[in-house]
Amino acid sequence: MKVGLLGCALALVAALVPAAAMADDPRDPTMRSAAAKARDRAIIKRMNQQQLAYVRERDARNRPTYRVADDDRETYANARADYAREMAAWRRAVAACNAGRWEYCDN
Repeated sequence: MKVGLLGCALALVAALVPAAAMADDPRDPTMRSAAAKARDRAIIKRMNQQQLAYVRERDARNRPTYRVADDDRETYANARADYAREMAAWRRAVAACNAGRWEYCDN
């Protein structure tokens, strides 16, 4: 009896997988007519416009929280400058190592 139940479950999964795989199939037989394609295009356009309106409204609502304090901006600028200096030093060490200066080569 357990095998029968397992077999039914496997059959159900096998039946559902191909349907999910056909979701974006360009050879979908329901999308053969120009009217169906136009309808699909209109639905996608409407969904995109709704999403754009949502994002614009959300961004407008959250705009005050996007402001960065001057001290945070300065901290970020200092961190970027430190990173740039460290990367320049590392690049010089790599170039020296590649030029045969073994003391600059790190294992």
